[in-house]
Amino acid sequence: PALAKLQMEAGDVGITCQKLGEVEVMADAGVADDILLTYNILGEAKTERLAALIKRLKRMAVVLDNETVARGLSDAGARHGVDIRFLIECDTGFGRNGVQSPQAALDLARETMRLPHMQFEGLMTFPTAKPEQRQWLERALQLLNGAGIPAPVVSGGGSPALKGVGDFPMLTEYRAGTYIYNDVMQVTAGAATWDDCAMTVRATVVSRPTEDRAILDAGSKVMTYEQYYAKGFGRIVEYPDAQVAGFSEEHGMVDLSASARKPKVGEVVSVIPNHCCVVTNMMDEIYGVRNGEVETVFPVAARGKVR
Repeated sequence: PALAKLQMEAGDVGITCQKLGEVEVMADAGVADDILLTYNILGEAKTERLAALIKRLKRMAVVLDNETVARGLSDAGARHGVDIRFLIECDTGFGRNGVQSPQAALDLARETMRLPHMQFEGLMTFPTAKPEQRQWLERALQLLNGAGIPAPVVSGGGSPALKGVGDFPMLTEYRAGTYIYNDVMQVTAGAATWDDCAMTVRATVVSRPTEDRAILDAGSKVMTYEQYYAKGFGRIVEYPDAQVAGFSEEHGMVDLSASARKPKVGEVVSVIPNHCCVVTNMMDEIYGVRNGEVETVFPVAARGKVR
Protein backbone atom coordinates (compact mmCIF):
# COMPACT_ATOMS: atom_id res chain seq x y z
CA PRO A 1 0.00 0.00 0.00
CA ALA A 2 2.87 2.41 0.66
CA LEU A 3 3.87 2.53 -3.00
CA ALA A 4 0.25 2.98 -4.06
CA LYS A 5 -0.01 5.90 -1.63
CA LEU A 6 3.06 7.50 -3.19
CA GLN A 7 1.40 7.29 -6.60
CA MET A 8 -1.79 8.86 -5.26
CA GLU A 9 0.24 11.67 -3.72
CA ALA A 10 1.89 12.20 -7.12
CA GLY A 11 -1.46 12.82 -8.78
CA ASP A 12 -3.20 9.51 -9.45
CA VAL A 13 -6.97 9.64 -8.99
CA GLY A 14 -7.61 5.97 -8.27
CA ILE A 15 -6.13 2.49 -8.34
CA THR A 16 -6.81 -0.81 -10.07
CA CYS A 17 -6.81 -4.24 -8.42
CA GLN A 18 -7.34 -7.71 -9.88
CA LYS A 19 -8.47 -9.53 -6.74
CA LEU A 20 -10.87 -8.73 -3.91
CA GLY A 21 -8.15 -9.45 -1.36
CA GLU A 22 -6.01 -6.74 -2.92
CA VAL A 23 -8.89 -4.27 -2.77
CA GLU A 24 -9.40 -5.07 0.91
CA VAL A 25 -5.74 -4.41 1.68
CA MET A 26 -5.81 -1.09 -0.18
CA ALA A 27 -9.08 -0.04 1.46
CA ASP A 28 -7.80 -0.94 4.94
CA ALA A 29 -4.70 1.19 4.30
CA GLY A 30 -6.77 4.14 3.10
CA VAL A 31 -4.90 4.29 -0.19
CA ALA A 32 -7.76 5.54 -2.37
CA ASP A 33 -11.51 5.97 -2.32
CA ASP A 34 -11.80 5.15 -6.05
CA ILE A 35 -10.92 1.54 -6.91
CA LEU A 36 -11.58 -0.45 -10.08
CA LEU A 37 -11.61 -4.25 -9.78
CA THR A 38 -10.77 -5.61 -13.23
CA TYR A 39 -11.82 -9.22 -12.79
CA ASN A 40 -15.03 -11.23 -13.02
CA ILE A 41 -16.44 -11.82 -9.52
CA LEU A 42 -18.28 -15.12 -9.08
CA GLY A 43 -19.86 -16.78 -6.06
CA GLU A 44 -21.79 -15.44 -3.09
CA ALA A 45 -18.78 -15.51 -0.78
CA LYS A 46 -17.03 -13.02 -3.04
CA THR A 47 -20.03 -10.86 -3.90
CA GLU A 48 -20.69 -10.46 -0.17
CA ARG A 49 -17.18 -9.08 0.28
CA LEU A 50 -17.65 -6.84 -2.74
CA ALA A 51 -20.85 -5.37 -1.32
CA ALA A 52 -19.06 -4.60 1.94
CA LEU A 53 -16.32 -2.79 0.03
CA ILE A 54 -18.84 -0.76 -1.96
CA LYS A 55 -20.30 0.51 1.31
CA ARG A 56 -16.84 1.56 2.51
CA LEU A 57 -15.51 3.33 -0.58
CA LYS A 58 -16.65 6.50 -2.29
CA ARG A 59 -16.46 4.76 -5.67
CA MET A 60 -15.97 1.06 -6.34
CA ALA A 61 -16.44 -0.35 -9.83
CA VAL A 62 -16.09 -3.83 -11.31
CA VAL A 63 -15.89 -5.34 -14.77
CA LEU A 64 -17.83 -8.22 -16.27
CA ASP A 65 -18.05 -10.03 -19.58
CA ASN A 66 -20.97 -12.43 -19.17
CA GLU A 67 -24.51 -12.63 -17.84
CA THR A 68 -23.70 -15.14 -15.09
CA VAL A 69 -21.40 -12.65 -13.41
CA ALA A 70 -23.94 -9.87 -13.95
CA ARG A 71 -26.74 -11.78 -12.24
CA GLY A 72 -24.59 -12.67 -9.26
CA LEU A 73 -23.61 -9.03 -8.82
CA SER A 74 -27.23 -7.91 -9.15
CA ASP A 75 -28.32 -10.38 -6.49
CA ALA A 76 -25.65 -9.06 -4.12
CA GLY A 77 -26.75 -5.51 -4.79
CA ALA A 78 -30.33 -6.45 -3.94
CA ARG A 79 -29.33 -8.22 -0.71
CA HIS A 80 -27.38 -5.22 0.52
CA GLY A 81 -29.28 -2.36 -1.07
CA VAL A 82 -26.26 -1.08 -3.01
CA ASP A 83 -25.79 -0.27 -6.68
CA ILE A 84 -23.00 -2.05 -8.54
CA ARG A 85 -21.04 0.17 -10.91
CA PHE A 86 -19.79 -1.95 -13.80
CA LEU A 87 -17.78 -1.74 -17.00
CA ILE A 88 -18.02 -4.22 -19.85
CA GLU A 89 -14.66 -5.92 -20.38
CA CYS A 90 -13.80 -6.01 -24.07
CA ASP A 91 -11.40 -8.43 -25.76
CA THR A 92 -9.97 -6.12 -28.40
CA GLY A 93 -7.35 -8.63 -29.49
CA PHE A 94 -5.39 -9.86 -26.47
CA GLY A 95 -7.27 -13.16 -26.29
CA ARG A 96 -8.10 -13.06 -22.61
CA ASN A 97 -11.35 -12.15 -20.82
CA GLY A 98 -13.82 -9.91 -22.59
CA VAL A 99 -16.78 -9.83 -24.96
CA GLN A 100 -15.75 -10.68 -28.48
CA SER A 101 -17.32 -7.91 -30.55
CA PRO A 102 -18.64 -4.35 -30.26
CA GLN A 103 -22.16 -5.70 -30.79
CA ALA A 104 -21.66 -8.14 -27.91
CA ALA A 105 -20.58 -5.22 -25.71
CA LEU A 106 -23.81 -3.40 -26.52
CA ASP A 107 -25.93 -6.50 -26.00
CA LEU A 108 -24.41 -7.30 -22.61
CA ALA A 109 -24.67 -3.68 -21.47
CA ARG A 110 -28.37 -3.67 -22.36
CA GLU A 111 -29.08 -6.98 -20.65
CA THR A 112 -27.18 -6.06 -17.49
CA MET A 113 -28.78 -2.63 -17.23
CA ARG A 114 -32.16 -4.37 -17.02
CA LEU A 115 -31.05 -6.11 -13.82
CA PRO A 116 -31.75 -4.36 -10.51
CA HIS A 117 -28.93 -2.47 -8.81
CA MET A 118 -26.64 -2.58 -11.88
CA GLN A 119 -25.22 0.78 -13.02
CA PHE A 120 -23.42 0.84 -16.38
CA GLU A 121 -20.37 3.10 -16.51
CA GLY A 122 -18.57 2.16 -19.71
CA LEU A 123 -15.96 -0.07 -21.33
CA MET A 124 -12.65 -1.53 -20.24
CA THR A 125 -9.92 -3.27 -22.25
CA PHE A 126 -6.29 -4.37 -22.12
CA PRO A 127 -4.02 -3.46 -23.74
CA THR A 128 -4.60 -0.37 -25.87
CA ALA A 129 -1.85 -0.47 -28.44
CA LYS A 130 -2.95 -1.28 -32.00
CA PRO A 131 -5.12 0.52 -34.59
CA GLU A 132 -7.57 -2.37 -34.73
CA GLN A 133 -8.09 -2.04 -30.96
CA ARG A 134 -8.91 1.64 -31.39
CA GLN A 135 -11.35 0.77 -34.17
CA TRP A 136 -12.98 -1.85 -31.93
CA LEU A 137 -13.60 0.71 -29.20
CA GLU A 138 -14.78 3.35 -31.67
CA ARG A 139 -17.36 0.95 -33.08
CA ALA A 140 -18.56 -0.10 -29.62
CA LEU A 141 -19.01 3.52 -28.59
CA GLN A 142 -20.90 4.24 -31.80
CA LEU A 143 -23.28 1.39 -31.06
CA LEU A 144 -23.80 2.49 -27.47
CA ASN A 145 -24.38 6.08 -28.54
CA GLY A 146 -26.85 4.95 -31.18
CA ALA A 147 -28.75 3.03 -28.52
CA GLY A 148 -28.83 6.07 -26.25
CA ILE A 149 -26.54 4.48 -23.65
CA PRO A 150 -23.92 6.86 -22.21
CA ALA A 151 -20.45 5.41 -21.57
CA PRO A 152 -18.73 7.99 -19.34
CA VAL A 153 -15.75 5.71 -18.66
CA VAL A 154 -13.50 4.13 -21.29
CA SER A 155 -10.62 2.46 -19.49
CA GLY A 156 -7.41 1.45 -21.25
CA GLY A 157 -4.23 0.00 -19.88
CA GLY A 158 -0.80 -1.53 -20.22
CA SER A 159 2.49 0.15 -19.31
CA PRO A 160 4.24 -0.78 -22.60
CA ALA A 161 1.45 0.85 -24.61
CA LEU A 162 1.28 4.05 -22.56
CA LYS A 163 3.47 5.95 -25.02
CA GLY A 164 0.76 5.54 -27.66
CA VAL A 165 -2.14 6.69 -25.51
CA GLY A 166 -2.63 9.72 -27.78
CA ASP A 167 -3.83 7.35 -30.50
CA PHE A 168 -6.84 6.47 -28.31
CA PRO A 169 -8.65 9.78 -27.76
CA MET A 170 -11.75 8.02 -26.44
CA LEU A 171 -9.97 6.86 -23.28
CA THR A 172 -11.02 8.62 -20.09
CA GLU A 173 -8.56 6.78 -17.84
CA TYR A 174 -5.42 4.67 -18.17
CA ARG A 175 -4.30 1.79 -15.96
CA ALA A 176 -0.50 1.59 -15.89
CA GLY A 177 1.08 -0.65 -13.27
CA THR A 178 4.44 -2.14 -14.24
CA TYR A 179 5.93 1.30 -14.86
CA ILE A 180 6.52 1.85 -11.14
CA TYR A 181 9.38 -0.69 -11.25
CA ASN A 182 9.92 -1.55 -14.93
CA ASP A 183 11.54 -4.83 -15.96
CA VAL A 184 13.04 -6.75 -18.88
CA MET A 185 9.64 -6.90 -20.55
CA GLN A 186 9.32 -3.10 -20.50
CA VAL A 187 12.82 -2.57 -21.88
CA THR A 188 12.29 -5.15 -24.62
CA ALA A 189 9.07 -3.38 -25.59
CA GLY A 190 10.89 -0.05 -25.84
CA ALA A 191 8.94 1.45 -22.94
CA ALA A 192 11.91 1.82 -20.57
CA THR A 193 15.70 1.71 -20.39
CA TRP A 194 17.85 -0.41 -18.11
CA ASP A 195 18.44 2.67 -15.97
CA ASP A 196 14.66 2.96 -15.50
CA CYS A 197 14.44 -0.47 -13.87
CA ALA A 198 13.97 0.07 -10.14
CA MET A 199 13.44 -3.55 -9.10
CA THR A 200 16.31 -6.00 -8.85
CA VAL A 201 16.51 -9.35 -7.09
CA ARG A 202 19.69 -9.64 -5.03
CA ALA A 203 20.96 -13.17 -5.54
CA THR A 204 24.12 -14.98 -4.48
CA VAL A 205 26.30 -17.15 -6.71
CA VAL A 206 26.29 -20.41 -4.78
CA SER A 207 28.09 -22.63 -7.29
CA ARG A 208 30.26 -22.58 -10.42
CA PRO A 209 29.99 -26.20 -11.60
CA THR A 210 31.72 -25.42 -14.91
CA GLU A 211 33.60 -22.52 -16.46
CA ASP A 212 30.51 -21.41 -18.33
CA ARG A 213 27.81 -22.05 -15.73
CA ALA A 214 26.91 -20.32 -12.49
CA ILE A 215 24.11 -21.12 -10.08
CA LEU A 216 22.15 -18.45 -8.22
CA ASP A 217 20.10 -18.96 -5.07
CA ALA A 218 17.08 -17.42 -6.82
CA GLY A 219 14.95 -19.93 -8.71
CA SER A 220 11.34 -20.14 -9.81
CA LYS A 221 10.14 -19.43 -6.24
CA VAL A 222 11.61 -15.95 -6.63
CA MET A 223 11.76 -15.18 -10.34
CA THR A 224 9.37 -15.91 -13.22
CA TYR A 225 9.39 -18.11 -16.29
CA GLU A 226 7.51 -15.51 -18.33
CA GLN A 227 9.53 -14.42 -21.36
CA TYR A 228 7.33 -12.37 -23.67
CA TYR A 229 9.90 -11.04 -26.18
CA ALA A 230 12.89 -11.39 -23.86
CA LYS A 231 15.79 -13.76 -24.27
CA GLY A 232 16.44 -15.70 -21.12
CA PHE A 233 14.80 -15.16 -17.76
CA GLY A 234 16.34 -11.98 -16.36
CA ARG A 235 19.25 -9.60 -16.82
CA ILE A 236 22.22 -9.63 -14.45
CA VAL A 237 23.21 -6.00 -14.03
CA GLU A 238 26.86 -6.70 -13.23
CA TYR A 239 27.22 -9.25 -16.06
CA PRO A 240 24.98 -8.10 -18.92
CA ASP A 241 26.44 -10.61 -21.38
CA ALA A 242 25.55 -13.54 -19.14
CA GLN A 243 22.15 -15.13 -19.63
CA VAL A 244 19.81 -16.47 -16.98
CA ALA A 245 19.05 -19.66 -18.88
CA GLY A 246 16.52 -21.38 -16.64
CA PHE A 247 15.30 -22.23 -13.16
CA SER A 248 14.41 -25.01 -10.85
CA GLU A 249 12.60 -24.06 -7.65
CA GLU A 250 15.62 -22.87 -5.68
CA HIS A 251 18.24 -22.62 -8.42
CA GLY A 252 18.85 -20.08 -11.17
CA MET A 253 21.07 -21.44 -13.94
CA VAL A 254 23.26 -18.82 -15.62
CA ASP A 255 24.99 -19.33 -18.98
CA LEU A 256 28.35 -17.51 -18.88
CA SER A 257 29.62 -18.59 -22.30
CA ALA A 258 29.17 -15.13 -23.85
CA SER A 259 30.49 -13.23 -20.83
CA ALA A 260 34.17 -12.31 -20.76
CA ARG A 261 33.95 -11.64 -17.03
CA LYS A 262 32.60 -14.35 -14.77
CA PRO A 263 31.34 -14.13 -11.18
CA LYS A 264 32.89 -15.98 -8.28
CA VAL A 265 31.17 -18.19 -5.73
CA GLY A 266 29.85 -15.99 -2.95
CA GLU A 267 29.40 -12.94 -5.16
CA VAL A 268 26.07 -11.13 -4.85
CA VAL A 269 24.52 -9.94 -8.10
CA SER A 270 21.46 -7.88 -9.06
CA VAL A 271 18.97 -9.49 -11.42
CA ILE A 272 16.33 -7.45 -13.24
CA PRO A 273 13.37 -9.84 -13.59
CA ASN A 274 11.49 -10.37 -16.83
CA HIS A 275 8.19 -9.46 -15.14
CA CYS A 276 8.29 -7.51 -11.90
CA CYS A 277 4.60 -8.04 -11.06
CA VAL A 278 5.03 -11.75 -10.42
CA VAL A 279 8.21 -11.26 -8.39
CA THR A 280 6.51 -8.72 -6.14
CA ASN A 281 3.85 -11.27 -5.20
CA MET A 282 6.53 -13.74 -4.10
CA MET A 283 8.24 -11.39 -1.65
CA ASP A 284 7.32 -10.44 1.91
CA GLU A 285 9.29 -7.21 1.77
CA ILE A 286 10.79 -4.78 -0.72
CA TYR A 287 13.88 -2.86 0.32
CA GLY A 288 14.18 0.76 -0.75
CA VAL A 289 17.85 1.52 -1.45
CA ARG A 290 19.38 4.94 -2.07
CA ASN A 291 23.10 5.48 -2.69
CA GLY A 292 23.86 1.93 -1.62
CA GLU A 293 22.07 2.20 1.72
CA VAL A 294 18.76 0.62 2.73
CA GLU A 295 16.54 3.63 3.40
CA THR A 296 13.21 1.93 4.03
CA VAL A 297 11.47 -1.44 3.97
CA PHE A 298 8.05 -1.82 2.36
CA PRO A 299 5.96 -4.81 3.54
CA VAL A 300 4.11 -6.46 0.64
CA ALA A 301 0.78 -6.56 2.45
CA ALA A 302 -1.20 -7.76 -0.57
CA ARG A 303 1.08 -10.73 -1.20
CA GLY A 304 -0.89 -13.90 -1.84
CA LYS A 305 -4.27 -12.12 -1.78
CA VAL A 306 -5.52 -14.17 -4.71
CA ARG A 307 -9.12 -14.72 -3.55
